[in-house]
Amino acid sequence: MDSLALGSLFALGFLGSGHCVGMCGPIVLALPRGAHPLLGQLAYHCGRIVTYTAIGAVIGAVGMGLGALGDEAALRGVRRMQVAISLLVAAALIWFGLTRLGVLREPPFLGGPSLDRVPVVGRTVGRLLRARSLLALFALGLLLGFLPCGLSFAAFTRALPSGDPLHGALLVAAFGLGTLPALLLVATAGAGVFRRHRKLSELLAGVVMLAMGVSLAVDGVLAQL
Repeated sequence: MDSLALGSLFALGFLGSGHCVGMCGPIVLALPRGAHPLLGQLAYHCGRIVTYTAIGAVIGAVGMGLGALGDEAALRGVRRMQVAISLLVAAALIWFGLTRLGVLREPPFLGGPSLDRVPVVGRTVGRLLRARSLLALFALGLLLGFLPCGLSFAAFTRALPSGDPLHGALLVAAFGLGTLPALLLVATAGAGVFRRHRKLSELLAGVVMLAMGVSLAVDGVLAQL
């Protein structure tokens, strides 16, 4: 497993903390505190990261399947397919990066969580919040891990060319862990730091996405030479 890729995904989650606080902060603030508020927060975020990791594994498996398409004897063709996947992912990461930098507009479906559009999900979230147990908060994290977000979509995209379920899972798990510090601090004075510097956070996350995209594109081009 490429430690640089893992570090890049962790950095994407950490440097994008301003975005996370803005988009997911209201959800985290709505979590019941109970007798052990930190345990409740950890239960929720564990559920969220488990969902991220599972999605990464599935996407990594898809990448492995796409790379294996075609005649197994035609190794050159398979390699071209893998290179094509890498270049497509590189283009997507560059696009995501440019949206963070404000060069391109982010599509509406990545604009942040909106539970009102899915009444069943909204009611389920309400029941889990009222349950107030650690298991309910873990289940809530599992559910809300599917909410659309530009940063998480970029992490999922990066899992595709990994070509392996385990590698895809580890990459997205690293991203999820990177988002953890800011969201654990969101109910404290420390969260104000991320809110005040949200613009800088967005720019740094965009730079990381661009760097990952360019790196993948260069690797793809070099593989063709």
